[in-house]
Amino acid sequence: MITPMTTATTIPTSTESPQARSARAGQDASLMQLMWLASPALPIGGFSYSEGLEALVNHKESATEHIASEWLVDQLHLTLARGDLAVVAQAIEAWRKNDGGDLARLSKLNAWVLQTRESSEFRAQTEQMGRSLLEWLRNHTTATPTQIEACAQMQPTYPLAFALAASSTQADVRDGLLAFAFGWAENMTQAAIKSVPLGQSAGQRILSALTAEIPAAIDYAMALNDDGRQAFAPMLAILSARHEVQYSRLFRS
Repeated sequence: MITPMTTATTIPTSTESPQARSARAGQDASLMQLMWLASPALPIGGFSYSEGLEALVNHKESATEHIASEWLVDQLHLTLARGDLAVVAQAIEAWRKNDGGDLARLSKLNAWVLQTRESSEFRAQTEQMGRSLLEWLRNHTTATPTQIEACAQMQPTYPLAFALAASSTQADVRDGLLAFAFGWAENMTQAAIKSVPLGQSAGQRILSALTAEIPAAIDYAMALNDDGRQAFAPMLAILSARHEVQYSRLFRS
């Protein structure tokens, strides 16, 4: 007959003060929230967009892992860092002001994103993902009802809605940008795997290359002011326009 062990297990007693435990718990919660926001499983539809990559492949200009990887690294530095990442950084700070956000500042940032979308596909993408993320926020306790309704009145773009979600955590701005950029990188890697097409190992190499470049892109974005932000990527705009009339498509952009 097997008898149960009777020796009591000793649980180590923490030497942390209640204040330290509370601070650590807040940091842990913030980290997990950012991981959640960066996850491709977040139900905002990011996986359904290739941001011009599918059109690039269709025109026989990106049919290899190397070309796709270089294209996405350039896109990270030339468009994301100069535009959306800078907007997210500034919007996180604006959402944290005045107990409900600096709404005038946020409205200007949101308008800038809309004005710099050079095709109907790109504009539809940022509007749809912004609406979906706002609906996700309505079912969580991170943002306040006042902030959510203020955001809804602006018809938020994705960068503005993401900034609201990130601002509601205790995470600093840089960590919020890391989550935004990594979420973009994962979605674009999956777009490359499907559209080139590539295997999973190639996808992991592309994601590794993007991850290595993200910190520098964030440094650049955080140093930009309003006059430094820009959205100038002519070939990307051309590819998006081509994609709108492409005969067969897997993606919405």
